[in-house]
Amino acid sequence: MNRRQTIPKHLRYTINDFNAQFPDNDSCLEFLKERQFPNGMAHCEKCGIERKHHRVTGRPAYACDYCGSMISPMAGTIFEKSSTSLRLWFYAMYLMASTRCGISAKQIQRETGVTYKTAWRMFRQIRTLLAENADMQLEGSSIEMDESYFGGRNRRGSKRGRPNSAESHKQCVVGIVERKGRAIVMTSENATRANLHRIAQERILPESTVFTDDWQGYGGLAEAANVTHKRINHSEKIYVMGDIHTQTVDGLWSLIKRGLGGVYHQVSKKYLQTYLDEYTFRYNRRDQGNLIFTSILERVCGKAAKQTVPADREIPVW
Repeated sequence: MNRRQTIPKHLRYTINDFNAQFPDNDSCLEFLKERQFPNGMAHCEKCGIERKHHRVTGRPAYACDYCGSMISPMAGTIFEKSSTSLRLWFYAMYLMASTRCGISAKQIQRETGVTYKTAWRMFRQIRTLLAENADMQLEGSSIEMDESYFGGRNRRGSKRGRPNSAESHKQCVVGIVERKGRAIVMTSENATRANLHRIAQERILPESTVFTDDWQGYGGLAEAANVTHKRINHSEKIYVMGDIHTQTVDGLWSLIKRGLGGVYHQVSKKYLQTYLDEYTFRYNRRDQGNLIFTSILERVCGKAAKQTVPADREIPVW
């Protein structure tokens, strides 16, 4: 029996599909324009009303039919003021969306021919789009919560276990996961009771059922967050008792840590949250197949601001 999972046909978005939809820079620009200025209708700051805009030859901009004032679909997006072609940006997003474990900037450099600095900056900008809603809350009868630590080996030599207070290179990360549902992963100052209770109050809706391990920081969680709290005693090497376990969030830790270690090797504290956002974004859309790429494109257009470009402003030519 072949256990290999295949992506259903309606969820596939292959490289051939990408090349057909976005063969050049103009098609990418037209895509942005249609999402932000449907049918070419956009608000003209100079005229003060919505007017038809047409493409300006040789420039990635559209001009008002009446007064000639120009606007750019890239204004307010991660592409603004970038000299890298739009198609390379789109291709980088496609590659990021088409892998489960991430792709390195070095690989993008090899595939596209841009410099490593450019590839790294592109990925950093793309990751700013992938953070989930800051007000996102989880609910249900099967929510798991756990803390983990990122940052290499402990001083005593083991990769595993809670670091001591002298190990400042270790970063605490808290994860909350719905079984067969969404996940929230965030960096945290520590795993103290006060901090874990605060996170649970902000991120878990009342009357949910929360499963945790026996770490002392989860003591009193039921009263603090108004939830049903069930614990599994990991210190006694008990990992599953009926439906009481933290296997789902442990699996998420495994996915993220193996991805970071295998692809990026090392991530600084400064940028760790953006990498966690990338893995969480992909995890929460794991049922979309290759269509995660379209979800990233929607984030690009959603963050765009319709800004007027003065007629004398220099606009880069491809």
